[in-house]
Amino acid sequence: MELAWLGHSCFRLRSGASVVLTDPFPEGVGLSIGGAEALAVTISHGHPNHSNWRGVGGEPKVLDGPGEYELSGIFVMGIMTPGGEGDPAGKSNTAYLIEMDNVRICHLGDVSGPLATTQVEALTPVDVLLVPAGGGCTVGASQAVEMARNLEPRIVVPMHYKPSGLPGPLGDGGPFLRELGLRDAEPQARLNVTATSLPAEMRVVVLEAQGTPVQSQLL
Repeated sequence: MELAWLGHSCFRLRSGASVVLTDPFPEGVGLSIGGAEALAVTISHGHPNHSNWRGVGGEPKVLDGPGEYELSGIFVMGIMTPGGEGDPAGKSNTAYLIEMDNVRICHLGDVSGPLATTQVEALTPVDVLLVPAGGGCTVGASQAVEMARNLEPRIVVPMHYKPSGLPGPLGDGGPFLRELGLRDAEPQARLNVTATSLPAEMRVVVLEAQGTPVQSQLL
């Protein structure tokens, strides 16, 4: 299974010819997903930066809430997460557990409050955890680290933070990485993982955003 971070909370998960795209964003975030095609798209909540499924090619199946789904041997479970204290009325968030090639990937979406014991039990075991690390409308660094420790993944991949050179209200992810004891992470383009290659102890992998900067498209 190949995992690439396009930016914000959007990942491309690929198993052979099958692709699942998470939380596709519009060009307003400063990057473009470039019309990426997918078999399925997961939407954690309705904010435009997490729900631009119309920008995805391939007539994907859109998964936008709790439930259990199966598409071409890919299994997806959506779990509603608790809201945070400062959340506006009506905000909801769905975390997804996606199983591809016997690897279980948990995408926490725009989670803004601590996970209840029932949510942790429903989402575990986790092989690869995709966790927000830039603050803003999601949990702060300390809560994100606590979630990672509660879910006990084999690999942690930060998301929903501001890559170098892009504007925006999100943090750069540094506090999250430092709380995990990581100060000099070398970003990599993609993560290739199999059920037999998972590390014995939790490892943090920082990915480079693969979305195309919108400014360069206009030159």
